[in-house]
Amino acid sequence: MNNPELMQVPIAKTAMLIRRPVGDVFEAFINPDITTKFWFTRSSGRLEPGKQLQWHWQMYDISIPVTVRAVEPNKRIVIEWPGYSGLTTVEWIFESQQDGTTFVRITEAGFAGDDDQLVKQVSDSTGGFCWVLAGLKALLEHNIRLNLVPDRFPQGIEAH
Repeated sequence: MNNPELMQVPIAKTAMLIRRPVGDVFEAFINPDITTKFWFTRSSGRLEPGKQLQWHWQMYDISIPVTVRAVEPNKRIVIEWPGYSGLTTVEWIFESQQDGTTFVRITEAGFAGDDDQLVKQVSDSTGGFCWVLAGLKALLEHNIRLNLVPDRFPQGIEAH
């Protein structure tokens, strides 16, 4: 097998159009009363600059610390959290469209490890944020809770 060397550390990237105003989409990420309907199950508070929070995924018995680095209303959120092999930075960019919809971009950077580990981390992160955006889209556009995050690794089914 040919394994070319990576020339730079890869970054996880995904994006999606949400057919709701930017204020609604932004609020869904900073307000845990909304975020818990499509992503994690509990948070110790709203996203505010400089705040240290705890996010919980009850279905996976996981809890992680999150440090809020930046919140620019209706434009941008930046957090740091423990990645697969150290702290990574996640950034959300919210772009209001002329038709009243919102384009959301999510990137995660700061992955560490050998080439195989980096590829796995970026792939897993990109996939995870795709599920998050799809769940948000269903919730905000159709008021449907798809349960994508808990259904990704249902109890009793091993992750491969």
